[in-house]
Amino acid sequence: MGSTQLPPGTEETLAATTAAAAAPGEPVEMVQLLGPDGKLGTDPIFSDYAKRIDPEKLRVFYTDMARIRRFDQEATALQRQGELALWVPLTGQEAAQIGSGHASQPQDYIFPTYREHGVALVRNVDLAELLKQFRGVSNGGWDPRENNFHLYTLVLAAQTLHAVGYAMGIQRDQKLAAAQDSTDSKAAVIAYFGDGASSEGDVHESMVFAASYNAPVVFFCQNNHWAISVPTEVQTKVPLANRAKGYGFPGIRVDGNDVIAVHAVTEWALEHAREGRGPVLIEAYTYRVGAHTTADDPTKYRESAEEAAWREKDPLDRLEKYLRAEGLADEAFFDQVDADGDELAKYVRSTTHGLEVPDIREAFANVYAEQHPLIAEELAWFEEYSAGFESDEETAN
Repeated sequence: MGSTQLPPGTEETLAATTAAAAAPGEPVEMVQLLGPDGKLGTDPIFSDYAKRIDPEKLRVFYTDMARIRRFDQEATALQRQGELALWVPLTGQEAAQIGSGHASQPQDYIFPTYREHGVALVRNVDLAELLKQFRGVSNGGWDPRENNFHLYTLVLAAQTLHAVGYAMGIQRDQKLAAAQDSTDSKAAVIAYFGDGASSEGDVHESMVFAASYNAPVVFFCQNNHWAISVPTEVQTKVPLANRAKGYGFPGIRVDGNDVIAVHAVTEWALEHAREGRGPVLIEAYTYRVGAHTTADDPTKYRESAEEAAWREKDPLDRLEKYLRAEGLADEAFFDQVDADGDELAKYVRSTTHGLEVPDIREAFANVYAEQHPLIAEELAWFEEYSAGFESDEETAN
């Protein structure tokens, strides 16, 4: 779908909505359309965007959220069984990822962290390929140029700098294209990061550059309330969305468990960026139901009552309630979704088991584009060292 002109008064209304900074401890207005009870509400700006979502699209949202949760369960099981070195669960954050991912267009470029498995699904990344990095057989697993979905970034917040640089490149390409009367679709960039990463200097520097150069980038912060064991209230004394005011661009807090609202807000933000109006910060207010990674034990730092309260806001449950209440999906649909999820799990498991460990010599070849004398020396040492083990085996036999 091409860029859509913003309705008259939208900029002014949004500016008024986000103008007043909340004092420490005070709540900030949050965009919500689909509540935990499965009932659809209204919003002065984003209801118009929600109306663009037809019943078929809603069913796709549910299907993708269910599939990625099933994938997450299977990947966690694979790690527990020793098939993966580590896994980063996403359960609880499905709506934030599926909603925002579907709001993007093919020409948009996405920079994930290491938990955006749902966005990867939307961008048609083979989920079995995604597991290569966590099995330790690849530095990535997929070609980011095929889907405009960058490789996972394990260095906290580094991808925000990459995203702004890429967006500034897009900006310059589009100026050149305009001068040549090109009809290519305008593009924007999405940079995903968490509430913990928001404390990194890289995020601040990224927003300074994005604002200074009016870069077409959407900063998408998944505030899942816990930066490993550090709660959000320690990370920031004001709502994260309010930080955008200091840089001079819009900041919006959205219910991250409401896939309809997330999609609407992200669609608006991407249109804003593509049309040259500058960056936007989205804070998706959600919750990490499980552990930070499979190496983490959340029972050591948070109460089970907190987790239970957030399970009542489950993104899949609320959309299922809405689909059933509105007669938009029947029992056969939900049964098929479950069956498809099981098939995906089988595929991922069998493919993971079949992944071959690469020859360690490839690591030497991947350091420099051309041969380097130091690397050649190190490889020669490795070959000599390895040959020593072969000699020992021959002697033993």
